[in-house]
Amino acid sequence: MGSQGENDVVERSGSAGGKVHSDDVSVEIPDTAHQISQDSWFQVGFVLTTGINSAYVLGYSGTIMVPLGWIGGVVGLILATVISLYANALVAKLHEFGGKRHIRYRDLAGFIYGGKAYSLTWGLQYVNLFMINVGFIILAGSALKACYVLFRDDNDMKLPHFIAIAGLACVLFAIATPHLSALRVWLGFSTLFSLVYIVVAFALALKDGIEAPPRDYSIQGTSGSKVFTTIGAAANLVFAFNTGMLPEIQATVRQPVVKNMMKALYFQFSVGVLPMYAVTFIGYWAYGSSTSAYLLNNVNGPIWLKTVANISAFLQTVIALHIFASPMYEYLDTKYGIKGSALAVRNLSFRVLVRGGYLALTTFVSALLPFLGDFMSLTGAISTFPLTFILANHMYLVAKKNNLTSLQKNWHWLNVVFFGCLSVAAAIAALRLIAVDSSNYHVFADL
Repeated sequence: MGSQGENDVVERSGSAGGKVHSDDVSVEIPDTAHQISQDSWFQVGFVLTTGINSAYVLGYSGTIMVPLGWIGGVVGLILATVISLYANALVAKLHEFGGKRHIRYRDLAGFIYGGKAYSLTWGLQYVNLFMINVGFIILAGSALKACYVLFRDDNDMKLPHFIAIAGLACVLFAIATPHLSALRVWLGFSTLFSLVYIVVAFALALKDGIEAPPRDYSIQGTSGSKVFTTIGAAANLVFAFNTGMLPEIQATVRQPVVKNMMKALYFQFSVGVLPMYAVTFIGYWAYGSSTSAYLLNNVNGPIWLKTVANISAFLQTVIALHIFASPMYEYLDTKYGIKGSALAVRNLSFRVLVRGGYLALTTFVSALLPFLGDFMSLTGAISTFPLTFILANHMYLVAKKNNLTSLQKNWHWLNVVFFGCLSVAAAIAALRLIAVDSSNYHVFADL
């Protein structure tokens, strides 16, 4: 365990199993091969902020603002911020529910509902994180291709080639970084890389917007298609703010875990969202309805500056992917007893084979269907909505039912029903978008 308070007593068995006695409450700690309770709330806040300001932010002008317009986009982003903070706070407050520390989302669901919910939640979370990582590799490949076309116009190398290179880089990083807490210094680099591409995109878009003629901000498409794109954009809104792995991130924070996690969440949803807001709004303001799903493809400026921004986006994406792949790594490492020195031959070879295989599959899917905006919508619909909003409200309702008023219970049920309906509608809209794009483009498309 990491640093405990002066009155805390730790009883341990194995690497992580045991009990923590904090504030006279005995809390059981499940076994895991990864480090837990090592990190300050500030480091955890940076992990969350790394996720929210990943290179995905370069796509929100095109995937959120273009389908929703100024009013819908601005109001939607603000509402999504508030609702996401509320939903994440519900999950964070259940971290030690029932005298047991729930360091995995599936552990919490299984404790509250039973074994079937454990399996269902793990399935949803796996799909959620896998699709997020597919998007990250598409983004990384797009950043490398954007660099290539700045210097070459021969079109010899296409997007699938760059996606393969990006996948290899992610494999090497996964081998070198054994667990989430080991990121440490890399979080500083991640923040630097994020600032580089956000500042460059903001400055160049601002320059283009000042120099450009009036833009068209109308929402494109027929009445029917607008309905689907609006619903898809709503899924992108929740995708932008939520990880689907809050208990796994909260597992790394020091005691008191709930209080410290709330500090990290407040940091994420205040200071952390400002860069994302800035680049999203300025991108749409500068290019209107013609804004692409990767903002650096729109901006005009010195080649060297655009190159630096794209390379920064690529490097930050490699780091951010590791965060979202860590629940799968933790599961596999714990299952097969991968403990001790990260450089031990068995541990190193395990990471090469198992993590390398997982990321090879992710890279293949990324190259096969490189439709970034569609994957964001589908991920938000089939996993982010259920994990972050439906499950969070219902788990809190079940766990705290004896302490809630009738009004509070009705509020949570309203959230469950509303987000359930929205999830179904968003899934239909996202599948329609993928079907349309698949008919317009072949597999392994060079977008």
